[in-house]
Amino acid sequence: MILEMKVPSPGESITEVEIAEWLVSDGDYVEKDQAIAEVDSDKATLELPAEASGIITLKAEEGDAVAVGEVVCLIDTGAAKPEGGDADKKEKPEAKEEKKEAPKEEAKPAAQPAQPEKKETYASGTASPAAKKILEEKGVPANEIKGTGKDGRITKDDAVKAVPSMGTPGPGSRGQERKKLSMLRRKVAERLVSAKNETAMLTTFNEVNMTPIFKLRNQYKEDFKSKHGVGLGFMSFFTKAVVRALQLFPDVNSMIDGDYKISYDFCDISVAVSGPKGLMVPVVRNAENLSFRGIESEIKRLAIRARDGQITVDEMTGGTFTISNGGVFGSMLSTPIINPPQSGILGMHNILERPIAVDGKVEIHPMMYVALSYDHRIIDGKESVGFLVAIKEALESPEELLMDGNARKALEL
Repeated sequence: MILEMKVPSPGESITEVEIAEWLVSDGDYVEKDQAIAEVDSDKATLELPAEASGIITLKAEEGDAVAVGEVVCLIDTGAAKPEGGDADKKEKPEAKEEKKEAPKEEAKPAAQPAQPEKKETYASGTASPAAKKILEEKGVPANEIKGTGKDGRITKDDAVKAVPSMGTPGPGSRGQERKKLSMLRRKVAERLVSAKNETAMLTTFNEVNMTPIFKLRNQYKEDFKSKHGVGLGFMSFFTKAVVRALQLFPDVNSMIDGDYKISYDFCDISVAVSGPKGLMVPVVRNAENLSFRGIESEIKRLAIRARDGQITVDEMTGGTFTISNGGVFGSMLSTPIINPPQSGILGMHNILERPIAVDGKVEIHPMMYVALSYDHRIIDGKESVGFLVAIKEALESPEELLMDGNARKALEL
C-alpha cells in the first residue's frame, strides 16, 4: 500500500511551509514517527514525522515551498525492512576505495620533455633608471619583480604595475556564498521592515540603578534555587515591573486594528530569545497572575523548547507587549523594533558599574540603560515616558513596589 504524506497545518493562518532539510534519502526505509524532515513556516521550524513504516519516495526538494495539504512524499507500507542495511552501507565505501587505489598502482608517470633553461644575462632583474626610482619610492625590492623588457630588464611599466594601488585585495581568501534565507528569516525580515514603514515608531530612554535588585538576588538566590529548582534572574523582576507599568498605562497594552484601538485587561508578555534558527519570541501568558517562581519557570521552559527546536506556533502567537534583553550579548544601548501588531517593546541592556550622584555624593553603582520603542499613533509621549519611569521606580524599589514589602513571601520562601 502506498501512503501519501501531506503537509499538516502548523497553525492558524499558515498556508505553506518550506522544506528546510530532508533527514532521510529517497529510497530509505523509515520507521513510524521517525523525523523525516524539518520544515520552516513563517513562525517556527518544525519536524515532520513519518506517518507509517516503509520505503520512502521524496516528492519535494529542499528549499521548495509546499502548500499545506500538498503531498511531500510517498511511503510504501508493504515494503519489508531490509536486513543488514547498515553492514552493506559500510562495505560499499571500502569497495570504492579499493577501485580507486588500483589504477594508481598501474599508472606510470609520463616522461616530460626536458625544457631548455632560460638564459639569463647581466640585464636580467636589472631595473631601468625610471623603474628603479619608482621601486625605491614605493619600497619594492627589484628582486621581487619579473622584468618583461629585453633580456629580462625591469621596465618602468613593470615597476608601475608591481606597486599595489589603494584598495588592491590582499592575499587572504575572498570567497563568497549565496544561500537562500529560511522562510522564518524571510518572515522576520518582512515584519521588521513592515514595523518600520507602517508605524510611527519612537524610542525613549532611561537608566536604572540595579543595586536594590542585586542585593535581593544575593540575599535570596540560593534559597530560591534550592526550593524551586530554578534561578532567580533579572527577567522576573523586569516582567513584574512591566506588568505593573502596563496596568498604570493601559494604552501601552493596546494595539491598532484599522480605525479601532484594542485594549487588553491581561498581560501576555512576549520574551525574545535566541534559538538555533534565529530570534524567536515565545509568550508568557497572563503574566499578571504569575509569581516570581512562576515567571522564572515559564521563561526557562520556553527558552529550552526554543533552543531544542521544539517550540510551537501557538507558544509564539499573540502577546500584548515584548521584552528584549540585548544585554546578554553585551549591548549597551539600542532602539528595539516593535513586534507588530503590538504597540511597545522594552529593551534591556548590559549592566555596568558607573559613577552616579547620590544625595550630592559620587558613588559607583551597577547601572542599566533601558529603552522603550512605541507606536506614537496610539501612545503619546506622556504615556511612554511615564511608563518607562514606572519601570525604573519599580526596579529601584522592588521590595516595596513588586513584593508588597515582604521579599520572602513574594519569593515563596
